[in-house]
Amino acid sequence: MADDRAEYVLEMLGIYKSFPGVQALDDVSLHVRPGKVHALMGENGAGKSTLMKCLFGIYREDGGEIILKGRLAKFHSAKDALEAGVSMIHQELSNVPERSVRENIWLGREPLHRFGPITFLNHGKMHRDTAALMKRLEMNIDPADRMGGLSISKQQACEIAKAVSYEASIVVMDEPSSSLTETETEHLFRIIRDLTARGVAVIYISHKMSEIFQIADDVSVMRDGKMLGTWPASELDEDKLIKLMVGRDNTQRFPTVDSEIGELRLEVRGLTSAESRSFKDVSFDLRRGEILGIGGLVGAQRTELVEAIFGLRKTSCGEILVNGKRAVIRSPRDAIRHGIGLITEDRRGSGIFPLLSVTENTAVASLGSYIRGGLLLEHRRIEAEARRFNEQLRTKTPSMWTQIQNLSGGNQQKVLVSRWLMTLPEILIMDEPTRGIDVGAKFEIYTIMAELARNGKSIIMVSSEMHELLGMSHRVMVLCAGRHTGTLEGPEASQENVMRLATQFE
Repeated sequence: MADDRAEYVLEMLGIYKSFPGVQALDDVSLHVRPGKVHALMGENGAGKSTLMKCLFGIYREDGGEIILKGRLAKFHSAKDALEAGVSMIHQELSNVPERSVRENIWLGREPLHRFGPITFLNHGKMHRDTAALMKRLEMNIDPADRMGGLSISKQQACEIAKAVSYEASIVVMDEPSSSLTETETEHLFRIIRDLTARGVAVIYISHKMSEIFQIADDVSVMRDGKMLGTWPASELDEDKLIKLMVGRDNTQRFPTVDSEIGELRLEVRGLTSAESRSFKDVSFDLRRGEILGIGGLVGAQRTELVEAIFGLRKTSCGEILVNGKRAVIRSPRDAIRHGIGLITEDRRGSGIFPLLSVTENTAVASLGSYIRGGLLLEHRRIEAEARRFNEQLRTKTPSMWTQIQNLSGGNQQKVLVSRWLMTLPEILIMDEPTRGIDVGAKFEIYTIMAELARNGKSIIMVSSEMHELLGMSHRVMVLCAGRHTGTLEGPEASQENVMRLATQFE
């Protein structure tokens, strides 16, 4: 266990928090050392984010104490926490899209300029301070850029910069790398090392095991609202950590994919994007009962390719055949009519409708099948079918009318799978199907995929996780800079061969 005698910048002692019908935190204690990275681990629903929201003043704990730098702290709002030296990067982006980067960074604490009795915003100082911050953090972002015009990864970088700008003694990072590339994640780690060198404590929440062992000094593990304990990261390995998180051995990370491979279901021939720097002349086949993995590095155009197959992007040439017949797909509606479904890579941005219920999110792609008399929706039948598909996938939800935003990431993903199953597809495209969900929920998604393949569905899986790509695919097709550089199966499907094909630039 971590050294009890160490000096702590933060102690959360015996924290309790309950919501109607749920004990979210049950006597949880956390001790964080200054100048260290403290990883907080656990499955979705373990209580990690709830504990951090108590620290940040978003929730009021029902019991327990928060000791900050040796003094009892009571935070009634996030403003109180920020003023006390605690900042937080939230899992969900919380920026103002139509405002500039500099306005987002200094929102609520804008520098002012007085001219007699009149007070103005000091835009010049705001711009200079933002530019200096970006230079310090080595971020190539113009302070004047509109936030909504930036890529998701740059928006995430701005959230990181904003948290650092508070000069806090504790920075909480909740899934900070979920939208970052590998290079950007390395840059984040350099920022973290700079912060800890200055004595700042970083509480780091991530489902990416490799990150934890790269960056963490201490690791605390939560399960079912309780704290199991804290260990030096050097005393743990991936298997031990997973066993602590899920309460079982990780001897089988992937289910057996033993489906029977059948006839050709999808044929893609010479497909080329209408965009000049995207995919070109891509051909491949997909068979009944098969899981075809698509691998490649960032910029390989994997997402662009599958979105084109689904009718979200225009192509300049090539053809798609479904069950041996040419399919003209100019829109998602055409794709659905040909029995194709797509689960997008950005669950929050382009997958779920956060304020709609589980039922509504499940049924939204197939409402046309439930219209009576050309006018009226068959609401009872819709709810019954949505419930049936979610029960098949073992979706955990208080009710079918719970807003989907209140479900864990893994259960949100199950709802999206249910959505497309409700359209009765033969081909299901899953782009990064386990991004941002914990190891236990990942296994459940993998099990669902294996069951779908056994039932004769054909699956295309885009994945950036090498173990997932190799562990779940019958064959792995690799793209590099928009070109199909090879397809691997059997013993050939190794990490080395995938990387060789993924870096086969012209």
